[in-house]
Amino acid sequence: MSSSPESQHLDNRHRNTLREIFQHPTSHNIEWRAVTSLLEAIGTVEVHHDGKVDVRVGPEREFLEPPAGKDIDEQMVLDLRRMLASAGYGPS
Repeated sequence: MSSSPESQHLDNRHRNTLREIFQHPTSHNIEWRAVTSLLEAIGTVEVHHDGKVDVRVGPEREFLEPPAGKDIDEQMVLDLRRMLASAGYGPS
C-alpha cells in the first residue's frame, strides 16, 4: 500500500482490506461489509433507493452494486483497484 496522507488514519482492518484488494492473484473472499467500511473511512458512501452504492474517493467516483452474497466478485475487485489507485491508494 502506498503511503498517502489519508492512509495514516486507517486502522488495521482497513489496511488489511486494501491489501486484499491489491493482492495477486485476486482474492475471492473479500467481504462487502469490509469494503464499505474501508470506503467510508477514505471517502463517502451513499446508498441510493435502487440499491446501488455511490462511492467517492478523492476525485474518483463509482456506482457499485452490492453482491448477492457476502463477498465481492472479481470484477468489483478490479474496479476497486482502478478507483483506489487513481485516488492515490495502491500497492507499495
